[in-house]
Amino acid sequence: MDLRVVAGVTAAVLILSCGVAAQEGVTPEAIKRGAQMYERNCSACHGARMQDPQGAFDLRKFPRNERDRFILSVTKGKNQMPGWGGLLKTEDIEALWAYVVSAESVYGH
Repeated sequence: MDLRVVAGVTAAVLILSCGVAAQEGVTPEAIKRGAQMYERNCSACHGARMQDPQGAFDLRKFPRNERDRFILSVTKGKNQMPGWGGLLKTEDIEALWAYVVSAESVYGH
């Protein structure tokens, strides 16, 4: 069996077991899209898969029950982070949220 399939199934089980999948918009497709968005737009400051951020907020510790706070921070900016609302579509920011709250952001994609 392809290791990517095994990793995907494992991640899905972890997501379901954590109750994250019950959150609106957190689908495998959104997580994949969010991973791509994160790599392209966020990883330079927050680190690859949110590992070893260089002074930026450690998104692995972002409260999973504070979606609105995440959306506002990404849209408007926070501290040293600029707002991305003018560059990213709403669905892009939602996909980022799906990725941040997913097990894939920590365990790989």
